[in-house]
Amino acid sequence: MNPSEYEAMAAQLDQDAGLAPSEWDALAAPAVPGPLLRNQVILVSGSDLTPEPVRWLWHEWLALGKLHILAGAPGQGKTTIAISFAATITGGGRWPDGSRCTPGNVLIWSGEDDPADTLLPRLLAAGADRSRCHFVIGTRVHGEMQSFDPARDMGGLELEAARIGGIKLVIVDPVVSAVAGDSHKNTEVRRALQPLVDLASRLDAAMLGISHFSKGGAGGDPASRVVGSIAFTAVARVVMVAAKVNGEDGEDRRILARGKSNIGPDDGGFEYHIEQSEPLPGIHASYIAWGNGVAGTARELLTEPDGQDGNGEDKSAVEAAADFVRQVLADGITPAKTVKENAADAGVSWASVRRAADSLRVMKSKGTGGSWYWKLPHSTSQGAQGVQHSNVEHLEQVEHLEPKDTAGVDADVEDAEVF
Repeated sequence: MNPSEYEAMAAQLDQDAGLAPSEWDALAAPAVPGPLLRNQVILVSGSDLTPEPVRWLWHEWLALGKLHILAGAPGQGKTTIAISFAATITGGGRWPDGSRCTPGNVLIWSGEDDPADTLLPRLLAAGADRSRCHFVIGTRVHGEMQSFDPARDMGGLELEAARIGGIKLVIVDPVVSAVAGDSHKNTEVRRALQPLVDLASRLDAAMLGISHFSKGGAGGDPASRVVGSIAFTAVARVVMVAAKVNGEDGEDRRILARGKSNIGPDDGGFEYHIEQSEPLPGIHASYIAWGNGVAGTARELLTEPDGQDGNGEDKSAVEAAADFVRQVLADGITPAKTVKENAADAGVSWASVRRAADSLRVMKSKGTGGSWYWKLPHSTSQGAQGVQHSNVEHLEQVEHLEPKDTAGVDADVEDAEVF
């Protein structure tokens, strides 16, 4: 555009918009030509990084900047446990192991409990400093009050948290509320959880998502029973589980245990009781009374004795692994290596996965590069997740073998049905 054309267009726009020439120059001056920008992958050398220890809010239980999951069956006081954590932080109290907590602020986003008649009374019953407790009750869009939408409002939440300052714990109850898509699909859950992971990191706070146990699977690995996709437990760095079990004296007892930890010990726990109090006249609420520490894995601490199959393995563990296999293969053909990596992330034993795959008649075949691929039979995939979508990229890499061709097949896929 030559100067005369620019001046003519500016004059016309001045007339149409009522802008002064100086205002038009500031708003509409042509950009200075520059090089074409393109996306760039950012790499960092290990020599430029400084090793750092995990920083704990509660040593080996709640890590700053990390995502955690607290899961259990209905009625086990999961929200009340999370409220107990919040009270300890806001009041600078002591954790169940007796260690002291530095005071901080908390954010609570609950899609199930009302802040005024449920959450605040529980916080007061637990001894919280109410001035340090902040509740997400919605968002204002174009002047109208709407429900909080993590896909849209996470940036605004971060700004408010930064304004408050000193946020050390963010509670999301239930964590599935952060997933706008299918909570049983790994890719959708991972994508939905990433903003929570990023928010925890930027606020330098512990992020605690509350979830439920899926039906069935009693006697199996408690961490693998978190409802929804295995991505919930895979993305979380620590998974805590709460359950009621029979004590040696025949009396019921409740236990909070670590079901999984990628950054510390994954065993041990604490007994707890749910008590009632009246923190204010006419206001009744429950709170957690912590008991003694207990040793053992979550599976040992939280499950009742179950029948075993002929190989000495709990049937329930195989059933839980079968749920895992259905989920991880729901999107279609999947590399066996990916299945194994996801099993490790979710705390599901590979032996149970292999037995579950056999029981589901998972179809297995060798790709052109020598790697193995798994796929659910059509009937199983229909019953588990609806119509199964083929992974075209993987499909193109798979050689169709005859069932008799098992030479060189390893123990993981021997005698498998191929596709």
